[in-house]
Amino acid sequence: MRIPYPERISLWHALGFAALLSGVQLFQGTALMFTLCSFLFIMVATVAFNLAGGLTRPSGAYVFFYALLGVIVGLCWKAILGEPADSHLLLPLLTIQVFLGGITAMLGAVFISRRLTRKRALLGSLVTDENIQNSTIGCMATGLIVTFILSLAPTQSGSVMSVLAQLNRFLQMAMILGTIYQIRKSGGTSSVNLPVLLSGAAIFLGGLIGFSKEGLFTPFLCWVVAAGSMRYKLNLYQIIGGILVVIFMQQYMIPYSQYGRNFRSETGSIAENFDTAVNLLSNLGDTRQRAEQDIQDAFEAKTQGYYNRPQGVFDRLQMIAADDTLIEGTERSGPFGYSPIVMYFGNLVPHVFWPNKPAVNFGNFYAHELGGLADDDVTTGISFSPSAEGYHIDRWIGVLILAPVLWTMLFTLFDSLCGSVRDSPWGLLAIALFSHIAPEGMLGGVIGMLGLSSFSIVIAALSAAYAMPLFGMLFKGPGKVAVRRRIPVHSIPRTVSTVRRWHSTGRDSA
Repeated sequence: MRIPYPERISLWHALGFAALLSGVQLFQGTALMFTLCSFLFIMVATVAFNLAGGLTRPSGAYVFFYALLGVIVGLCWKAILGEPADSHLLLPLLTIQVFLGGITAMLGAVFISRRLTRKRALLGSLVTDENIQNSTIGCMATGLIVTFILSLAPTQSGSVMSVLAQLNRFLQMAMILGTIYQIRKSGGTSSVNLPVLLSGAAIFLGGLIGFSKEGLFTPFLCWVVAAGSMRYKLNLYQIIGGILVVIFMQQYMIPYSQYGRNFRSETGSIAENFDTAVNLLSNLGDTRQRAEQDIQDAFEAKTQGYYNRPQGVFDRLQMIAADDTLIEGTERSGPFGYSPIVMYFGNLVPHVFWPNKPAVNFGNFYAHELGGLADDDVTTGISFSPSAEGYHIDRWIGVLILAPVLWTMLFTLFDSLCGSVRDSPWGLLAIALFSHIAPEGMLGGVIGMLGLSSFSIVIAALSAAYAMPLFGMLFKGPGKVAVRRRIPVHSIPRTVSTVRRWHSTGRDSA
């Protein structure tokens, strides 16, 4: 089975899926207007995804993850559980209308950005067959060194170390380049090599110590987007192993990261977090039970919950319940105003030019506004979708005007920088970042990506193309490993454009 990597979704298939889901929703007692809005959301999302270029471009990936992890997974799981899709919501119709308005505005942003995007990506095809292996090793070595330095030095907000931490995308880049290199070198028979394993292990370890779900899943996601872009074919053992890993992550690692955050060091001490991590990992069964009890307590306190009972990972794979709370708060207390947007853009100013720049955590602030956090809790990050924050800022003007303006800027910038993943790998790194930002990064995540995140991708791309190959030679030596280009590829048909077009102007290395 090949890893699915959709470049386009058939409108007929989407229509059939949306109609089937709508029929199930009506049968389960969902209100007609909520069902109709859900149907339209899926269809508009499909059009926007196709127009953006699917998962071959960053804009298409943003649409994909926003629609899937924000709304569609939640609606489908509701249907599977046999629950009305509009149950356990304070303002169900308005909430789904905000999502529908958001995806419609996103379609408009895609339409406009496609006309503003450069035809030829700014970063282009910087990595060649001859230097991709050295670049992989260089990125891995640099990432490991930087990560080690960051683990020893304090990373206070605004410090040099804080900037270095935000620019450090080298391990993710090593995983992506290493996976692509191994697939092409082996003709599709393997996808993992030592740099991929070491880089993934380092990212995963950082997620363990930091109790970060993003860190725990990033290695898997980097491998998936890289292997999927190459149409890598999984064998039976890999499929079974992948299923077991997903089950283990869902049963134990997600509860571990959720519960561990309660004991995370306030000073950011690696030693303190390490001791806590060892203690929790030594008894994952007990950790899981405690995490489930916390979730049950929160559910009973009505601070979260879209389903009749807590559903573990599926509580995190939808933004419907959280957004509904924020939208209801907007209707009750009125719109918040544009100060968050001003502060988000102000946060792009480096600390060297604004030494006393205030910290920005509006997810936490909104949660206090809604009464969902203790008064002394100023660190917990609460997530909402960008559409919900747009509505909270200025109701429908925030959804239909403010949000699409920001999305147009984001799509134009990243599509112009990265281009298509069929031509260069930089878009894969952007896709990995968008998987988290799109559904739950709010509008602040969009603005943040316009700043330091985009700069980090430029740094990673230029470093991988020019500096990392030289650095990699210090560890591997100057020898080259041929990458087969014209032989039959075990897992990739000759017609796949990823293999045929990538660096098609270069000379064969084998």
